[in-house]
Amino acid sequence: MRMPRALPPPPAFPTWPSSLLALSNAPFRLGRPALNSIPARAWLDLRLVKAVDTHLHADHITGLGVLRDKTQCITVMGEQTKADVVSMRLADGDRLTIEGLALDVVYTPGHTDDSYSFVLPDRVFSGDTLLIRGTGRTDFPNGDARHQYESIFGRLLRLPDPTLVYPAHDYKGDTVSTIGEEKAFNPRLQVKSVDEYVEIMNSLKLANPKMMDVAVPANMKVGLHQDEIARRGWATNANEALVLAGKPDVALIDLRERSERERQGIIPGALHVPYPRLQENIAPGGVLHELVRSTGKQLVLYCAFGERSAMAVQAAQDQGLTSACHIEGGIDAWKRANGPLVR
Repeated sequence: MRMPRALPPPPAFPTWPSSLLALSNAPFRLGRPALNSIPARAWLDLRLVKAVDTHLHADHITGLGVLRDKTQCITVMGEQTKADVVSMRLADGDRLTIEGLALDVVYTPGHTDDSYSFVLPDRVFSGDTLLIRGTGRTDFPNGDARHQYESIFGRLLRLPDPTLVYPAHDYKGDTVSTIGEEKAFNPRLQVKSVDEYVEIMNSLKLANPKMMDVAVPANMKVGLHQDEIARRGWATNANEALVLAGKPDVALIDLRERSERERQGIIPGALHVPYPRLQENIAPGGVLHELVRSTGKQLVLYCAFGERSAMAVQAAQDQGLTSACHIEGGIDAWKRANGPLVR
C-alpha cells in the first residue's frame, strides 16, 4: 500500500525533480536533461551554465549535446561514464560549484556503474539510485544490486532524515520525498540484509525500456562536433601545443575550474580564466582582449577534454581574437603527449 505522505517544507529556491536553479544570473540544470524538455528553459529567461547527467540513460535520449550547442553550457558527468566527450568529469568527493552554490558529489553505483548523486545541506538529487517509494532497476549489463545496496544504505540513508530527496523521475507524478519518509515507507528498503535486497531486485523481471537500443548508443555519442573548428585552423594537437607553450608570444589559457586544476595538474605558466568567466574576459576591455591588443600574444585555450576550449575558441574568434586556437583533447591529450604539469 502506498502510504500517505506529509508535505516537505517549501524549498528555498524553485526545484523540479532533477533540476536546480541558482537564481542569480545563471541557472543550473541537474539530473535528466531529456531532449523533449529543452524548450522549457525559454520561458524561464535564464542563462544555462552547467548541465549534468547523473548517469548514462537507457530510456530516453539525453539533451546534453543539444543544450551545449544551443547555450554553450558546460556538460558534466561522472568519470566512469562511457559517453565519448563531456566537458567535466566528476569523481566521488568532488564539489560541483556554481554562483555560490556547492554540491557534494557522491558516487552511487548500482543502477548503472556511472551513477552519481548530488548533495546540498538540506537535499539530495539522487538520480535513478533512490526513487520515491522505489529504487532504480539494477538489471542492466552495467548495473549491480549489491553496489546499489551500499550506495543507498551506506551513503544516501546516512543523510539526516529531514533531507529532501529529489529523484530523477517518478512514474506517479510525485516530485519530492525525504530520507526519513523513504526509510519508513519505501518497500524496497524494508530489508534486513544485502542478500535480501539483491533477491528482491533480481526477482523484478522488468522489460527493457522501449528506447534502449536507440538511447544507449545515442547517449554515448554526445561530444561536440569539432570538424569545422579544425578546418578553420583554430585547433592544435598536444604535440604542437608543446612547441607553442615555450614561445614568448603565446599565452596559455586554462579554462578549467579550480577543483579540476588541483586534481589534474596545471600546465606551467598558464593563466587561469574559468570558462564561465570567458565572455567578460574576451570582450573589448576584458583582460584577455586587452592582453592580445597590447602584446600581440596568441591565445592557446585548453580545458579537460577539449569541449569547453572548442566553444571558447569560437567565442574568441567572434570577438576578433583571430589568432586564438585551442588544444584538441585538452589536458587529457597533453598528459598523453607527456607534457609537463605542476600541482
